[in-house]
Amino acid sequence: MASPRRSGSRRRSSSRRSGSRASTRPLPVAGPGERLWVLDVPYGTQVDGATWHPAVRTHLYVGRRLPDHLAPYSPGPHTLGRFIENQLNPGDPAPVPEPRDPLEPRRLQFEAADAIAARAEAGGRLFLLADEPGVGKTISAVLGASAVADLRGGRRVLVVADRPAAITIGHWCRTITALGDDGLEWVVITWDRLDKVTDHRWDVIIADEAHALRRTTTKRWKLWSKVSGHAQPHDKAPFVIATTATPGHTPLELPYLAPAYAQVLGEPMREWTSTAQPGATFASALEHHGVAVETGRYGAAWTTDPARRAADLKLVRGWLADERPPAMLHRAAPWGPVPISGMPVTLTPAERAAYDAEWGEFCREMDIARRGRNVAKGRAALLRFRQKAGLIRVDSTVDWIAQQVRAERQVACSVEFVTTAADPIADRLRDAGIEVATIYGRDRFDVEAERLRFQTGEAKVCVFTTVASISLHAGETLADGRRASTEPRVGLFHQARFSGIAGRQVTGRTHRDHQVSPWHVAYAEGTVEEQVGKVMVERIAAASDTVGSDTTGLTDLAALLGADWLPAAALTEAD
Repeated sequence: MASPRRSGSRRRSSSRRSGSRASTRPLPVAGPGERLWVLDVPYGTQVDGATWHPAVRTHLYVGRRLPDHLAPYSPGPHTLGRFIENQLNPGDPAPVPEPRDPLEPRRLQFEAADAIAARAEAGGRLFLLADEPGVGKTISAVLGASAVADLRGGRRVLVVADRPAAITIGHWCRTITALGDDGLEWVVITWDRLDKVTDHRWDVIIADEAHALRRTTTKRWKLWSKVSGHAQPHDKAPFVIATTATPGHTPLELPYLAPAYAQVLGEPMREWTSTAQPGATFASALEHHGVAVETGRYGAAWTTDPARRAADLKLVRGWLADERPPAMLHRAAPWGPVPISGMPVTLTPAERAAYDAEWGEFCREMDIARRGRNVAKGRAALLRFRQKAGLIRVDSTVDWIAQQVRAERQVACSVEFVTTAADPIADRLRDAGIEVATIYGRDRFDVEAERLRFQTGEAKVCVFTTVASISLHAGETLADGRRASTEPRVGLFHQARFSGIAGRQVTGRTHRDHQVSPWHVAYAEGTVEEQVGKVMVERIAAASDTVGSDTTGLTDLAALLGADWLPAAALTEAD
């Protein structure tokens, strides 16, 4: 019989006022035959029988069984909620379901797992899996993590995935279940939940889309450093499998690879990392080993000399690739590189006048910001111009998409902004009688439901802001065993991405798993957008470099827009 519980919500105002009293409130005690059930109740939702407990920062229910009305809130296998529940019920873990649809990995994935295991067996602490999008890094990483845990007698594996959580967590959990968990404790979270797992010890960690760790000044980096044992001696830290098809734009954006660099060069971690200035220490270590680091306006910068850049890329790649056994693996997609081209849009006289007016206003605002060295003002001016320029081209984008649908193609439309691009494009397509799946705006849509509408062909168009971690390719095997529609996919960037990493990741949403999907970059003909679009095509190709890629493209973009005085992050973080 269930213990009585009051109807719960996240935190009552009295709990917030009492502070320490709330945090020290003891957990409920399960009686004979009872257990503590963790419930994933959405923020702000009140559910009868679910009580929020600050000590574990989640809702709980005590009873012999979970009532039917609470069953939908029960966390699935391999999730953080299930992990916490098992911790609260020692000796009585929730059963792990048998795989309904076992996966048969491809040879490429077994080979990747073998390479990861070989590195771990040799005493390595990190492996970079840098295969192209769609080659199968998820399955390779799960197989590799299981092998490493077996070799080292490990028990716990943490997977840190990219957003959107509604898609990525389910995808990783289903993959683990389908391959078999090998009796390990698997926990899948997203990057924004790292603070929930800092108090636990992990034997193996999979860092999915590891390029999310490019910046060492963020809260995410500080949490990652603690969870991954970044500064620990090589023989004390968890084994990390870093997966990304786009490691970074420059060697300076690879601090997450510092443990591997230090180890293969025979150096202690203190030579590569500092809690006070992690980025500066990493840059100094690179410079010490011959990378051409210069002092820029905003700190350490990579040289602009092309010959030195080429030499640097060969150097840092060689540190991992030439190690025996190798500490990294990069394999191109066997179906070839993504076909990508510019798509000029001829503006009407009215559109041209509007565009020219916006360009003139942008130049005035940027000049004022430059003279005052006001980075925030300069970045805001850049964002406003990109939004308004994109809004002027909405009708052209809608017409092009409609034509592709009439040609029996499904269209993936990548946008950066919601109110000036995603919403008007989706609304006008619907007005034209075309079904649209929408993946943008936090919590506005059921992300997985919208993705499946596109994948099953119910919606012929998907408008999305997501950069990575969703699959929109033809013929995909869906979670319920069905196959996605086989209509060819074509992609469109409504706005050119300044970040080569972001652009490369976006194209990998449809150009994957042996499906060739061409992409186009839309721009207003005869404007600065045309020049930006051409540079973007080059940057996407450069972002495929295995460890760091050429960043002259970003410098060219900044010069075109009069924004070369801004820090690089001001141009790319909007992505």
